[in-house]
Amino acid sequence: MEISSTVMDQYTVVRIEGNLDTNTAPAAQEHLEELRAGGADTVVMDLSSMDYISSAGLRILLVASKKLRGTGGQFRMFALNETVQEIFDISGFSTILSVFPTEAEALEGL
Repeated sequence: MEISSTVMDQYTVVRIEGNLDTNTAPAAQEHLEELRAGGADTVVMDLSSMDYISSAGLRILLVASKKLRGTGGQFRMFALNETVQEIFDISGFSTILSVFPTEAEALEGL
């Protein structure tokens, strides 16, 4: 897994490439925690290069979303591939988390 972030004026874009699973979830969690500790209150995740997400990865995203929303922030995701979208749909996470088809739609209203 590769994870990177770009700080914009009003939000931070986080890109995850590869698999977000039991082995990589701790690094993703640490990255998201560091962003939040650094003052990021609106995070938009680009998942266009994510190949797979496990339950451990879903948990990391749920925790990040709850923490940001709990402090008045926002957490949005976009561009899930077919495999990742199916995992989100089957697990119910596509209704729990803010998931958008495109970056433009994810950024709308920020």
